[in-house]
Formats: sequence, C-alpha cells, structure tokens
Amino acid sequence: MAVPQRTMEKPSETKLGRPDMNSLQETRRLRRIREVEGYLDLILSASSQLSASIEAKRRVALRAISLLDEIDRLDGASSDTLYLRGQTYRTLDEHDKAIDCLRRVCDDDPADVHVWLALGWSYKRLGRLDLAIEALEEAMCQDPAQPIIHYNLSCYWALAKNVRLSLEYLAQACEINSSFRELVGNEPDFDAIRHDPEFIGLLNLIA
Repeated sequence: MAVPQRTMEKPSETKLGRPDMNSLQETRRLRRIREVEGYLDLILSASSQLSASIEAKRRVALRAISLLDEIDRLDGASSDTLYLRGQTYRTLDEHDKAIDCLRRVCDDDPADVHVWLALGWSYKRLGRLDLAIEALEEAMCQDPAQPIIHYNLSCYWALAKNVRLSLEYLAQACEINSSFRELVGNEPDFDAIRHDPEFIGLLNLIA
C-alpha cells in the first residue's frame, strides 16, 4: 500500500540585483529541505533492494533527522520540516514519533490529503485500525476524488474483516482509476477476505 509523496513548495524566484538576507536564508533552507528529500528517496529506493542493509538505511535516516534538527534550529520548525520528520521516523519504524509530527501538520493544514494518508499508514503499523480509518475518512472529506484514499480504506476495512465496506471502497477506487485493480492480487491486506465469495465476485466484475 503506497503513500504518495507530498509535493513540497518550490523555491521562490530570486529577485534581480543583490538578493536580501531573507531570500538567501530561504534559499539555504530550501536547499537543506531538498537534501532531506533526497535522503528519503534514497531510503525508499533502497527498501526495494534485498542487498540494502537495515543499518545503512538507518544511518541515512538519522542523517536526515540531524539535518532537520539543523533547519529547525536555524529557521524554526514548519509544516514542511514536520512532514519530512514524520516521514523519516516512519522509515525508522518509530511510529509514535511519526504520528506526533504528522498530527501537527494536519492541524496546520488539514486540506493536505498526503499527510492524512501518511498518518493513517502509521496508525495501521501500530495496530490502531480505528484511528487509521478515521485519518482516511478525514482525507476523504478533503478530496473524495483521490482513488488512493478509497483503496487504502478498502485495505483497512479488509484487515478489520468488514467485507462489505472493503468491497465498497475498492469498487470506488477502481471506478475512479481502473489501474488500482492491478494492485489487488499482490496486496497482503486483502488476504483476510480474499476467499470470500463477494470479494471474488467483485474482482470478476471489475476485471
């Protein structure tokens, strides 16, 4: 179950002439943020490689946390750094810390569905399906046209063994974007209901 990467703000255009200190400081800050994003991309790409060692990925994640500490110390914490910190803690399996960061971002910007998706994923890893579902229901209120929200809700309800709701959300996800049908076969979250006649019937219907 994938969680899409949040789109970060682009650096503002540098004014002609001698830049002021604020623009220089913002440029340095954005450069550091891009560096953290690069570390996260490296961790996520390494996760798909069996040869990548857990310790190596942990060192990269700790480097990202250290850089975020530096950004916050120099420029103050922001939604961007809190989100990246939460995502980095997720790679370290420190989900309580991740949730704390992501909840603060949701409070500041409840319209960002990527944060709700990441929050739901973290709650799921802690076994709190009720809170994971609540997070995605909030994401649904913000943007009901996002198929990944429907798909992830289908996964969570499957884990909760609620076949009816799982199938309802899965059908909606595939109706919005038929490519989500291709994920179902290898999705372990559906294993709990995979042999249910209604589940099989839906797969035949949307094939």
